[in-house]
Amino acid sequence: MADSSRQPGALIDNWTWQRDAACAGKDVNIFFHPEFERGASRARRVMQAQSICSACPVRQRCRDYAVETEEFYGTWGGVDELTRKDQLKATRRRRRDADHPELPRTA
Repeated sequence: MADSSRQPGALIDNWTWQRDAACAGKDVNIFFHPEFERGASRARRVMQAQSICSACPVRQRCRDYAVETEEFYGTWGGVDELTRKDQLKATRRRRRDADHPELPRTA
């Protein structure tokens, strides 16, 4: 069974921002990578998604949603999954270091 514990509640207010998104109606393949996509092809697709996100009126809300739910896939609010993954690791490391100063530090 899927773990939905990180997902926000089903309140309509949690989703209405998506109607105003610059990506509404666009090809979702711009924002989500196909299997095995790497290198220049991936970079071009992410840049295309980021250019759409750059003028989006709900970009910050979208980005916050992806961070809050630890969204594993796609470009949300102009941030791709690899960048979010790195940011999440850094945040967890900072929290761990603050909560447990006796542990050895990692680079």
